[in-house]
Amino acid sequence: MMFKSGTPLYSYEVVRESGENVMYVNYLGASFVPSLIDSAEVMGRTIDNLKEDSNISRIVFVQQRNYSHDFSQVQMLVEIANLSDFLIKQEKIVSVEKLSHLGSSYYEAHAFFNYIVNELLSVDPVKAYRELKGMLFSKRALLESGQDLQKYVRILERVVGLLDELIIIKKLKGSFDSYAIDDREIYSEVFRADIMPNFTFTRMIARIPEDAEIVKQYSIASGGDKSLVSIFRRPNKAKLVYHLSPPEYLLDEDHHMLLNLARNVLIEHRPTSEEFNDPERTRQIFFNVARDLLSDLAGSKNINLSYGELKKLANILVRHTIGFGVLEVLLQDEKLQDIMVNAPVSLSPIFVKHNDFDECVTNLIPSQEDADSWAAKFRMTSGRALDEANPILDTNLEINGVSSRVAIIQQPLSSGGLAYALRRHRSKPWTLPLFIKNRMIDSLGAGLLSFMVDGARTMLVAGTRSSGKTSLLGALLLEIMPSHRVIVVEDTLELPVSAMRKLDYDILSMKVRSALAGESTEVSAEEGIRASLRLGDSSLIVGEIRSAEAKALYEAMRVGALANVVAGTIHGGSPYSVFDRVVNDLGVPVTSFKATDLIIVANPIKSADGLHSWRRVLQITEVRKHWTKDPLAEGGFVDLMKYDVEEDIMKPSDDLINGDSEIMKEIASNVKGWAGNWDAVWDNVVLRQKIKQETVDFAEKVKMPELLEADWTVKSNNAFHQISDKVTKEIGLPTSEVVFPKWKRWLEGESKKLNL
Repeated sequence: MMFKSGTPLYSYEVVRESGENVMYVNYLGASFVPSLIDSAEVMGRTIDNLKEDSNISRIVFVQQRNYSHDFSQVQMLVEIANLSDFLIKQEKIVSVEKLSHLGSSYYEAHAFFNYIVNELLSVDPVKAYRELKGMLFSKRALLESGQDLQKYVRILERVVGLLDELIIIKKLKGSFDSYAIDDREIYSEVFRADIMPNFTFTRMIARIPEDAEIVKQYSIASGGDKSLVSIFRRPNKAKLVYHLSPPEYLLDEDHHMLLNLARNVLIEHRPTSEEFNDPERTRQIFFNVARDLLSDLAGSKNINLSYGELKKLANILVRHTIGFGVLEVLLQDEKLQDIMVNAPVSLSPIFVKHNDFDECVTNLIPSQEDADSWAAKFRMTSGRALDEANPILDTNLEINGVSSRVAIIQQPLSSGGLAYALRRHRSKPWTLPLFIKNRMIDSLGAGLLSFMVDGARTMLVAGTRSSGKTSLLGALLLEIMPSHRVIVVEDTLELPVSAMRKLDYDILSMKVRSALAGESTEVSAEEGIRASLRLGDSSLIVGEIRSAEAKALYEAMRVGALANVVAGTIHGGSPYSVFDRVVNDLGVPVTSFKATDLIIVANPIKSADGLHSWRRVLQITEVRKHWTKDPLAEGGFVDLMKYDVEEDIMKPSDDLINGDSEIMKEIASNVKGWAGNWDAVWDNVVLRQKIKQETVDFAEKVKMPELLEADWTVKSNNAFHQISDKVTKEIGLPTSEVVFPKWKRWLEGESKKLNL
């Protein structure tokens, strides 16, 4: 929160946020940074506040940066506040009636307890305890020497015993020997503020986890600056910690002041839904305004900003006004697959799924303000409802060159309120060579799928969530010749349509209504698929088959199977589970299911310890047409390749090796020189295998990873087809022994041009 101008220094306000009471204390204008560690005054004032209102879960000191202390730290202070009140009001430790029977020790005891309870306990409880222990030690010694101090010692023991029960004393007692009695640095072992710039609501836990071992560190680009990511392993914890240090949390006080002032000006203009129709243009306009505003404010405050600093601050300001805050920074990390924000948002850290370290817990805790702001922006950008009547919103986010799928739920479906799941897409499309490199598929499997795409087969890519099925479908799209038209039907835009358009593909994207959403102005997926059949001769790609569109897709398969590729993704862990879902769940007739030629199953495999997983293509299965009711019982599913877990590779089946693939024979029947010539067909699959593998090996050899990317993959495929066509005209068939050497010379020549 922001205190209004004129709010008294050190005053506080208690705000109810996500089921917890948060005490905001105003330190705007103070000449020092509020710190429980460094300042006895800050600690004493905070404990005095808690005497007035102890039902507090979190305390935030508001300055140019906000300093937030969590429940565990607040409880230590509440205990001290309660004990102080108890000693004064219940024990009456400094009253005449409590001390009058001490005789000659009365005046000394009254002065000492008054000093401990009324002056020292609230500002330095550790010192108060240590001085009490010191006094008890000395009075016991005098008691043993014969002085009449038994009653005094008993009172001291009582007070020391009460302080012994304080959590803060229990935590710090073992460290007393390491610190002088006046050294406040001892409090750094139990107090550490989560730093939160005043212009954002996300808390960053700055402290390193206790006993943590650093596993890896790397930097990610974020708005013209870099953010540091540190991965920590904690003892006896399954999840690693993804510790992010974004640039906005590491600014100096002058820069924080400028951002706070500029934000107050910019939030007066909230972008309309019309402006959000072109978010890239809107961000550029706001960036220009932010840059000019910051420059003017810096001049008026006599603060010198370099060009780089001005750009960095403007990017941060845009990110935290019309943007998505820390989510944008996380999305810049190419190693992240998923970002999860659970409900209630302010009570749980953000979780991420990392390519190398699986699911991690972050040091970032968003606020309810964050969640509400993001929801409003997603409603505007998607044009879809998100309310109690429509508690689910599926949409996508494209920002700073990064695309992600966003799933949002809210009440009543999510009892705790808004929750988010973001699936980050790779900045560039996945390709078959990239999948070969990371072992999701081997080169023979890639060659076989390339052959099937060229053969205009109908195929479904199946798998569980996070299996990589959409990425694999995107890679298969790049195997379609750019001379063929492609129509993509999706409810959430995930396939690499924009990238393919830049690669000269004739591609049309159709965005349809989500099967999980309520009524909207969008066309249903079923209607979208049927409309695609009237848009000309095209390959048809459906992002995901979820509901009634399955029937329309199978209509398209039956109409277009002989001419163009028809493909989509579907949830399922085996060919039969795909059949069961399509026929029994989605209501597609058994006879229509036979229009499926190929089912490709991709799923994660796990290590024996359960801590690691890897994406793999597990099966490439053809669907034969002779069965009538149950393809599994009647031999309708024939594996062409199947994963061998021991060798971590897919192996060709005997049916494939021996040429007993009806789908491949059907493809061959339409190609001159291949009909009835299995050796020639198999030779073409092997040729594609060799080209894919050579691409991976050559890229590694010459240290050119760009040879695995989409633009080069399309260029390589075009060269392959052109060389094959030329060889066919010369000798009748595009044999691997002739085509591969020619293609390899092309690869070597073209790669040299990239280095010039």
